[in-house]
Amino acid sequence: MKMKKILSLALLLSVLAPFAGAQTQKRSEEYKLRIAECEKMIPRLATQPMKSCKTSDASPMDTIDTPNENIKVVLYADNTWKYVKLREFRSNDDIFTKNWETTLSDPYGIEYKNMPESWTIWLVDSLGQYHVPFQGTIHPRGKFGPRRGRRHQGVDLPLKTGDKIYATFDGKVRVSRYAKGYGNLVVIRHDNGLETFYGHLSERKVESGDWVKAGDVIGLGGSTGRSTGPHLHFETRYQGYAFDPQWLIDFPNDVLRHRLFVLKKKYFNPYSNYEQDFDDEDKNAEEDAKEDAEEAAKKYYKVRSGDTLGRIAQRNGTTVKALCRLNNMKDTDILREGRTIRIR
Repeated sequence: MKMKKILSLALLLSVLAPFAGAQTQKRSEEYKLRIAECEKMIPRLATQPMKSCKTSDASPMDTIDTPNENIKVVLYADNTWKYVKLREFRSNDDIFTKNWETTLSDPYGIEYKNMPESWTIWLVDSLGQYHVPFQGTIHPRGKFGPRRGRRHQGVDLPLKTGDKIYATFDGKVRVSRYAKGYGNLVVIRHDNGLETFYGHLSERKVESGDWVKAGDVIGLGGSTGRSTGPHLHFETRYQGYAFDPQWLIDFPNDVLRHRLFVLKKKYFNPYSNYEQDFDDEDKNAEEDAKEDAEEAAKKYYKVRSGDTLGRIAQRNGTTVKALCRLNNMKDTDILREGRTIRIR
């Protein structure tokens, strides 16, 4: 253990050495980037999957200081313990101060083209934990992706009204309100920038601004809003863009698939599901190709002085009826010079 600390310290010093005494803004920014790279290299918890943390109703009995004044160890009456970040420290983090809005589902407003191709995100490290929001099997028609002509932004987990719903990671409640479609909705922003959505709740147990830990009960399952029966609608989003929660969680087996997760921009595509339905993807690709071919085959004609529909049809090998259908017009309509009409 001592050797790891020595190596980590040596690595930190070797990375920072070239920047000692840097005074300019440019060097300061470079310094921060090197720090971030160093933090990625210093050993942390392994990236293997993990189960939900154990929840307990035991009362806290004592608090122990750590070398970091903003982090404490809390001891509970059942002999369990947890690391806890002080709220005052966490509330100064840009993650919780920028784009903070208590009603909108997407307060970021970032254009898709401006999103990076990928991010590396620590879901759980030595100071965080994980808990499945609700353990169960996703409804066959409740998967992420297109559904009945609309994009389904999350997954649906059938349950009984009144079942407990848990915070998935540590974080701060951004939204807690009744929202059209979602019914009773809770949105939690987490330390890594992810947001999790919990919809159709029968009851909300938290309010906007509350700090929660993984495993805290944040509501009870139900069927409020646009719902055909009791279930949890669960979403994972990053900077306003939803992706399939199954990239993170194996819901039936209650397993967080990764502790360190690479989130790719392509995952925001509604057809980019963890459980790939290749038949649907092939069909979608065929339809896209057909539409592209139809668009390429379209031809247009600009009306000239003296033109009539009959003359245009004859000149281009079509009929007046076809021209009227393609341009949503009648054969008695007056053609203005300069107008562009579709002939194919």
